[in-house]
Amino acid sequence: MVKSKVEVCFTPNLYPLYNDDFDVVVAIDVLRATSVICTAFHHGVDKIIPVSSLEEATTYLKKGYQVAAERKGKIVDGFNLGNSPFSYMNNNLKGQTLVLTTTNGTKAIHAAKDCKQLLIGSFLNLQILCNYLIEQNKNILLLGSGWQNKFCLEDSICAGAICDELINTNKFQSVNDSSVAARYLYQSAKSNYFGFLKASSHRKRLKNLNLNKDIKYCLTPNQTDVIPYRVNGSLKNLI
Repeated sequence: MVKSKVEVCFTPNLYPLYNDDFDVVVAIDVLRATSVICTAFHHGVDKIIPVSSLEEATTYLKKGYQVAAERKGKIVDGFNLGNSPFSYMNNNLKGQTLVLTTTNGTKAIHAAKDCKQLLIGSFLNLQILCNYLIEQNKNILLLGSGWQNKFCLEDSICAGAICDELINTNKFQSVNDSSVAARYLYQSAKSNYFGFLKASSHRKRLKNLNLNKDIKYCLTPNQTDVIPYRVNGSLKNLI
């Protein structure tokens, strides 16, 4: 039996080295963009338009859209929503379109703009996403958002969790060291994600902004039953 591939790309700037061989790209930004996306869909948002720049976000704001904008962990001045999942745990945006721009996650989504299929991954939708990927049995690239194009632990651990689940079915294989490393990180961290990430740069960054509650939520698996996917430049829920 020919096995499908699953590989890990740690940051968006490395994506061009991988993008020719994969049917599906899963964008991951655990802290916090892809966690926010999953949370928003879980609570009834109809569509999310990810944009890379504040200029694009401002254009949508002037047109009357609900726009969330975050840079370096903080809500951008002039916008009402940021990158905390707790801002989306109500019915205020149910059935609406949300425009989202963040420091890292939306840029990773944009980096994979030409891929065949883009999905959104996080710890929050870990199992339902893995089940779907196993069922599809296609070549998959797990794309971490990193921090400003630099490696980050939490995205790599989440990618390792997905990679591990898929490889354990015996339907998938990995050959790159990035995938081996991500699986090792996941296996070391899985008993206590929050504790394992104690020394990580982005956890410290968010902790300094009094966002420990966000961190704990984003590191708690399987709290949503959504699979966000891209269609015509926007994100919708596949389920």
